[in-house]
Amino acid sequence: MSLLLSVSGLSKTFTMHLRGGLALPVISGASFELMSGRCAVLGGPSGAGKSSILKMLYGNYAADGGSIRVRHDGEDIDLATASPRKVIEVRQRTIGYVSQFLRVVPRIGALDIVAEPLVDRGVERSAATERAAVLLARLNLPERLWRLPPATFSGGEQQRVNVARGFITDHPILLLDEPTASLDAANRAVVVDMIDEKKRAGTAVLGIFHDAEVRAAVADTIIDVAGFAPDRRAA
Repeated sequence: MSLLLSVSGLSKTFTMHLRGGLALPVISGASFELMSGRCAVLGGPSGAGKSSILKMLYGNYAADGGSIRVRHDGEDIDLATASPRKVIEVRQRTIGYVSQFLRVVPRIGALDIVAEPLVDRGVERSAATERAAVLLARLNLPERLWRLPPATFSGGEQQRVNVARGFITDHPILLLDEPTASLDAANRAVVVDMIDEKKRAGTAVLGIFHDAEVRAAVADTIIDVAGFAPDRRAA
């Protein structure tokens, strides 16, 4: 195992502009490490800031303090202070992300949406599409839907497209925000197997799983996010 990402003293406060600039602290002093071939799970009650941590690690939210150090192309990068260009570069090659919701360009078929991350990394489109088809079949999405835009799909079908898109690349670090939400038992089991395969390949996985059975099946470490709660009485 090797250290791929280290978080130290991470903090985040949201400013509520419609409430007169009220400051709402969410995370204070978060510190943990991600190792290759291991799955760490962010635990804690709803509203504790688990998704906010993932979004800071991916660069969707700016951190207000602390550091997010990641091994990227042999360099030690601090994502908390990195330029937007560097953050995009890290996303392309080092950190993958499966969000809670599928956000895609309308009218693009599911097969192309899943293949797109590989095409963006220089993989021949035919090979990327073939790999996308394998993942969609594994996640039990009917082939008749593959050429249709996911906007027409059910929530569970959209989530399967979302998971396939997130798992198709070989990013060294993979962030998962409720990847099994909206899935039935059979497809939750498929996702568990896919996470195990990522771990065996040396990927460092960090996830949020509200399903207790899934969490127990994949977690090597539980990170208690409640321990990073700020004293909001001071806000």
